[in-house]
Amino acid sequence: MKTYTNQYINGEWVKGSSDKTIENRNPYNDEVIATIPSASAGDLDKAYKAAAQAQQQWKEKTPAEKRDIFLKWIDLVKERKEEIVEWLITEAGSTRVKAEVEYSAALDIITESASFPTRMKGEIIPSNTPGKENRVYRDPKGVIGVIGPWNFPFHLTARSLAPALASGNGVVIKPASHTPVTSGLLLAELTEEAGFPEGLVNVVVGRGSEIGDEFITHPIPEMFSFTGSTEVGSHIGELAGKNIKDTALELGGNNAMIVLEDADVDRAVEAAVFGKYLHQGQICMSLNRLVVHEDVHDEFVQKFKEKVESLPYGDPQDEKTMVGPLIAKDEVDRILEGIDQSVQEGGKLLTGGKAEGNVLLPTILTDMDNEKALAKEEVFGPVASVIKVSGEKEAIEVANGTPYGLSGSVFTKDVYRGVEVAKQVKTGMIHVNDQSVNDEAHVAFGGEKQSGIGRFGGEWALDKFTTVKWIGVMNGYREFPF
Repeated sequence: MKTYTNQYINGEWVKGSSDKTIENRNPYNDEVIATIPSASAGDLDKAYKAAAQAQQQWKEKTPAEKRDIFLKWIDLVKERKEEIVEWLITEAGSTRVKAEVEYSAALDIITESASFPTRMKGEIIPSNTPGKENRVYRDPKGVIGVIGPWNFPFHLTARSLAPALASGNGVVIKPASHTPVTSGLLLAELTEEAGFPEGLVNVVVGRGSEIGDEFITHPIPEMFSFTGSTEVGSHIGELAGKNIKDTALELGGNNAMIVLEDADVDRAVEAAVFGKYLHQGQICMSLNRLVVHEDVHDEFVQKFKEKVESLPYGDPQDEKTMVGPLIAKDEVDRILEGIDQSVQEGGKLLTGGKAEGNVLLPTILTDMDNEKALAKEEVFGPVASVIKVSGEKEAIEVANGTPYGLSGSVFTKDVYRGVEVAKQVKTGMIHVNDQSVNDEAHVAFGGEKQSGIGRFGGEWALDKFTTVKWIGVMNGYREFPF
């Protein structure tokens, strides 16, 4: 595998000018993959200025010219699939199953975005003024700042990068320090090889303490895209708001699967295991709480436990592994403390609850409610909280009893009933007879409440990464009263 140690600024691979460094580590064995000299505020300024200059030329290219570069980008992603997957396993601790899922999702969003240059439609709207027409033009916003996450780094960075470029913007990426390659540098290399203009895409790998706030307060960018914790997203929103900048924020989730008394329990168990333990639960959409009707609770718990205890865990390089490492030891320690606290509060540890290195064994807590530690907050790890309820109304109340509202699930044999329940859950996304981890490139993706602002995917992403301008046109001249 290639070693990445440089920044990508204005079409050149350059050494970061900060005196600090970032160690890129393998989360499974803690080996140092590379040491990267950090970007400074000066490097960030150069990146934003390069993006602004390149964007002026890029926005003038024809839709066909933009599409052709996107098609080359797509071909490169396909050609380098195994390399991308291997990086996701090595740098992000992805199992092969998760890496394949992520690769496919990223390819889909780049492919969907390739159609955007011909979807930049305007409108002509009638006017109440005689002889006048109202034209509404759609334009790129300018320069977009993208902060890449570490959990689905390649896809979630591409999810902003691709539509931003396709709609005519320049981009500066600040990748997650845990995954600087897959959430930034590898994407820079692919866009460089695809033929995007120099300076249009820039990647600055730097510490949040050094360039984090400056990334948002810099005068050039018009919008910021961030996927990550609600706490960090709130800070980004505050900084952006002070400078009247737009944001697209996909933040934390405390997602619930409601299992009603008429559910197919076996199918619900299969979905719950995938929706909870894919990528060790380190997904904003992961199931946090399993809200199960008392009539099927015991059957569900027994079958769920059997399935969970059969999951292979350990080295993500082993293709049989389903549960790999958490991103870092402090995450393991945090969750183990949460398990202990939940048990002290009355929860029951059914299985798991211990770690081998950075691998936390798949864990189930029963006798839980919304007030216990790991049901109250987003876990972001392989721990499921099972909550017993007496009926549909209580299930909906429990599902809604959180400040988050990202994704969710309802299991019932009556699809109509499932939809009616889903409508009452205050969340941006929810799936009937499926689990919560779904992402389709052409569908609206995003959360409510403290789970985020804005929508990604399809025409909703196009709306987010563009602005509109009203130009009124008089055919002749109007009379004024003075």
